[in-house]
Amino acid sequence: MKPNFETMTNAELRAYALEHRNDDDLEALRVLFSRRQLSSPAKTFYLPKNQAEEQEQFELFKQIVAEKEGKKTIDR
Repeated sequence: MKPNFETMTNAELRAYALEHRNDDDLEALRVLFSRRQLSSPAKTFYLPKNQAEEQEQFELFKQIVAEKEGKKTIDR
């Protein structure tokens, strides 16, 4: 019997999808992806043309990761 994905939390859906990643049924992922919200604009990284651009991108990437890490600790 399949669980009711609509009543599961996002964390439960993620855990279920990871546990059943080899299954052909993608219903859990469909529900999880339908809940996502595009609250922030996408950031695009292009191949750097020189060492300075590479360093700028690396610093921006570290900042983005740090922000996400901070949000994860707040959510818990």
